[in-house]
Amino acid sequence: MASSSGTWSGSMTSSTPQNSGSSVEVLQAQMDERKRKRMDSNRESARRSRMKRQKHLDDLVTLVGELRKENQQIVTDLDTIYQNYIRVAAENSILQAQADELTHWLQSLNEIIWFLLTNSSATQTYSLSDVTSILTSSEY
Repeated sequence: MASSSGTWSGSMTSSTPQNSGSSVEVLQAQMDERKRKRMDSNRESARRSRMKRQKHLDDLVTLVGELRKENQQIVTDLDTIYQNYIRVAAENSILQAQADELTHWLQSLNEIIWFLLTNSSATQTYSLSDVTSILTSSEY
């Protein structure tokens, strides 16, 4: 039995290293496969990250273009508004001068009417044509 046990044990010893070597190779192959999958996964993740970063950059470039266009439109609108303001301010200045002139003219007319009413005799009356001729001969 000893010899059969020794033979068996020899066979066991020789089979164990073969199984062991085979197991190591299998484990190494599994580790290599995991490593390869992890590397592939990392490459894919890096690729997605680059694509995401590139899309973000493209979006920002597009936004800059849109904002520049909008800014240019605002500048154009502001210039138009400013030109309209200058035009309206000039018109306003002219109208104010005309209003001042008409106010002065009205005051002069009131003074003439007051003078005519206070210096005329009670019996003398003035027609509208008389007042008009007096006013047109005046330098008002």
